[in-house]
Amino acid sequence: MLHNELLEQARGYSDAIIALRRAIHAEPELGLRTPRTRDKVRLALAHLPLEWREGPSTTGLVATLKGRSGPGRRVLLRGDMDALPMTEDTGLPFASTVPGAMHACGHDTHTAMLAGAAELLCARADMLAGEVQFMFQPGEEGYHGARFMLDDGLIDPLPDAAFALHVMPNSPHGQVAGRAGTLMASADQFEIVVRGKGGHASMPHDALDPVPVACEIVMAIQAMVTRRFPVSDPVVATVARIEGGTAHNVIADFATLKGTLRTLSPGNRTRLREALAQVATHIAAAHAMTAELTITPGFPVTVCDGRAVDLGETVVHDLIGHGLFQRLDHPIMGAEDFSYVLEKVPGAMFFLGVAHQGVDWRSCCSIHSTKMMVDESVLPLGTAVLAGCAERFLAEGFS
Repeated sequence: MLHNELLEQARGYSDAIIALRRAIHAEPELGLRTPRTRDKVRLALAHLPLEWREGPSTTGLVATLKGRSGPGRRVLLRGDMDALPMTEDTGLPFASTVPGAMHACGHDTHTAMLAGAAELLCARADMLAGEVQFMFQPGEEGYHGARFMLDDGLIDPLPDAAFALHVMPNSPHGQVAGRAGTLMASADQFEIVVRGKGGHASMPHDALDPVPVACEIVMAIQAMVTRRFPVSDPVVATVARIEGGTAHNVIADFATLKGTLRTLSPGNRTRLREALAQVATHIAAAHAMTAELTITPGFPVTVCDGRAVDLGETVVHDLIGHGLFQRLDHPIMGAEDFSYVLEKVPGAMFFLGVAHQGVDWRSCCSIHSTKMMVDESVLPLGTAVLAGCAERFLAEGFS
């Protein structure tokens, strides 16, 4: 049974959790190399009995706590560390000091809550049988940091379960949410280059104009999505950028489309890529042109184990009472590279609402906003949820 004092103990680390979050927030770092953030984590946890591992591909860290009650199960808790290439517009006293970089997705809070969980579980190590791996991961924002850390062997041997949290600034204060099965989408990037033959704008019959063909492909993609894929297993194909031409009176040699493909199943991920290639190449061919498709693979579908979601719900009930865990009705079309871990290990990610108490959370800025705000008073709850999931799994497994 989870000890009732866990949340109160987490609140005892509140100042340290918030201080670490603010220090990381003020110096955001991008991509797979986040050395300042890594050093802040190592310094904050240097007094704890943790075994540290680092790999060559990233500045990611895995710290291992061995419980003093003997051998047992192994559980992983993950927090991501990288920021986004955005200019902050919050006016916070600890706002980003790095031009063009901002923690607009809450990874500063994820790292701080994970560090808090390390403090909390180290203090309770006498009651733990087994091991806890604390995965401090850079490169979540499109850089495949989790995959690199797995490939570097930092999580070898694999744990028996894995858990993560993601803050949501436009969700109710202190609400924890999750769902069994597909939680988040896969996300791939695509580029289509339509190649024609340039010429003078006054004589299009002597050229092969790629611009209207590119526009035709854009519209065909929308029909393809709605007519070839069932609404019960949805896909999203978005053309986010279209480029072509150099002057108002010149027909271009080529036009370029760029966008994203998102699906909720591996099967549709493959089918969507194939359908996109078919639509683009055949429409171009119908106009005596060619279309070259390039797919840049992104994160896979994030799938949560139902047993892990049940465990997380039980932990939340024990910590803050019944009725405060929300089962999501539908997946979210965003993507998450914790999916790489969940492909190999049963586990779950949960969302934590960090809107300020008493405000209309629906009007709050979302993640990836330059004005994103976090109610830091919720962070000890996130720390307790992470620690509680680890403690309960080590004690009971997926019982």
